[in-house]
Amino acid sequence: MSTKKISGSEAVVLSLLEEGVDTIFGYPGGAIMPVYDLLYDYQDKIKHILVRHEQGAVHAAQGYSRVSGNVGVCMVTSGPGATNVTTGLADAMLDSTPIICISGQVHAPLLGTDAFQETDVMGFSMPLTKWNIQVTKVEDIPGAIAKAFYIATTGRPGPVMIDITKDAQFNELDYAYEKCKDVRSYVPRPILKMDYVEKAAELINKAKKPLALVGQGVILSGAEKEMLAFIEKAGIPAAWTLLGASAIPTEHPLNVGMLGMHGNYGPNIKTNESDLLIALGMRFDDRVTGKVDTYGTMAKVVHFEIDPAEVNKNVQSEVAVIADIKETFEAILPLIEKQEREEWLNQFKNAYQYEYEKVIKDDLHPEKEGLTMGEVVRMVNEKMDGEAICITDVGQHQMVASRYFKFKNTRSLVTSGGLGTMGFGLPAAFGAQTALPDKPVVLFVGDGGIQMTIQELGTMAQNNAKVKIVLLNNNFLGMVRQWQDLFFDKRYSSTELINPDFITIAKGFGVEGNTVDTRDNLESSIDKMFKHDGPYLLEVKVEKEGNVFPMVPAGASVSDIRLD
Repeated sequence: MSTKKISGSEAVVLSLLEEGVDTIFGYPGGAIMPVYDLLYDYQDKIKHILVRHEQGAVHAAQGYSRVSGNVGVCMVTSGPGATNVTTGLADAMLDSTPIICISGQVHAPLLGTDAFQETDVMGFSMPLTKWNIQVTKVEDIPGAIAKAFYIATTGRPGPVMIDITKDAQFNELDYAYEKCKDVRSYVPRPILKMDYVEKAAELINKAKKPLALVGQGVILSGAEKEMLAFIEKAGIPAAWTLLGASAIPTEHPLNVGMLGMHGNYGPNIKTNESDLLIALGMRFDDRVTGKVDTYGTMAKVVHFEIDPAEVNKNVQSEVAVIADIKETFEAILPLIEKQEREEWLNQFKNAYQYEYEKVIKDDLHPEKEGLTMGEVVRMVNEKMDGEAICITDVGQHQMVASRYFKFKNTRSLVTSGGLGTMGFGLPAAFGAQTALPDKPVVLFVGDGGIQMTIQELGTMAQNNAKVKIVLLNNNFLGMVRQWQDLFFDKRYSSTELINPDFITIAKGFGVEGNTVDTRDNLESSIDKMFKHDGPYLLEVKVEKEGNVFPMVPAGASVSDIRLD
């Protein structure tokens, strides 16, 4: 293996290039300045995007990763630079997003002395990452980066933090790079056990009312085609979690809708009528199960999962196949009997029709004066014919967009699931657009969430990212207000917002925009937004006190789902 003498900072850049990195989202500072100095020489190979806040960098890396399937990379300085990425690390950890965060650190001899901008990066990032490492010796840089990429991308993906002291960046080493292929005691790909596959197939073939629960694991494994072949052969209705959205096309005849607190009526009600729940790369999150001891009361559970820690954690399985789910589908498909389950599937169709009359019709085609979030999502989706990537922030608009956006392609919904991070949407949309510059990207965001990272409009403008931002403004922290409405006697404590002039702010950053508050002008305003060549903010003033239904109240059974 040939080597050459270079600085640690150049070793960082060359190592990232070896891993195929073409984009870094970041914010420079003193402790990471040597690496930034070397990036100046590699501008033709690695694009660095200067965000306006470090939280924007990590969320942008998440958006980049979620739509591309590649590792998102962000880079920050020590102290507040490093602490500002913690929310994004926690978000990526809960949502299994492979990102690498590189932080600069004070010189090694100063560690533990409370030096200027020193923080315990290893201490605070340990519970928020799949793996973290502090590099104090220059010769350890290539190996640390190689190991970081291997751990972030294999098995159940996740975020990795690499903290590099400033002296390690300045010092020199004999550089050589070798990609990591294994780590002792780390088994990212469990060995598939055919006896469990056979037991699972037997239960599936015998089931009268099976229901597939499609999670993000299907997407992360790239197993969408195998999953479709599986449910089509077995004739199994398939519902999806929030992060499993787009794994199965919206119009697929076996797609019966979204699971969970604001999911569709049918899959929630029928969960407790099913005799077999087949969990496909999902973790039985509390937002899906509701009250666990009343969940799936008549069903046995088959769980396809790569992470053993998720098996029997919340819901007990009759059979668990612990392996990469793509490999599991390939193994089980020959054992599955071809079946038609029209009667069972028709029950979901009837439930959807009931929900349509009670909820959906009024959401998408309202007769009242005020604009609804649902009709805005419907019209935006129709203009894009389901081809856009849908990004959401967190709140009522997130649930409405996830329910009503029509997905044709996989990896076309990016949202914050497990952590529910307000402020996620704007930088994540920018990251997604950076990864796929020729793909239309639409962000749905609320008036509360956009103000948490609104400064990233400057990043969008500077880079001419053609994200179309649909701001659904109800002058409330809408989801919190809904809970206050339903469960706290309409005592609207600290949820009403006196908002700024969003369009003036956007134009101040160099982003064009417009406001619409009537149905007569909605379609023409959306057309204008899509015709604009660059980022655009369309503020839609929707009804102030609209609620999102269906809803399973917190701590209730999925059978207690409310339609009003």
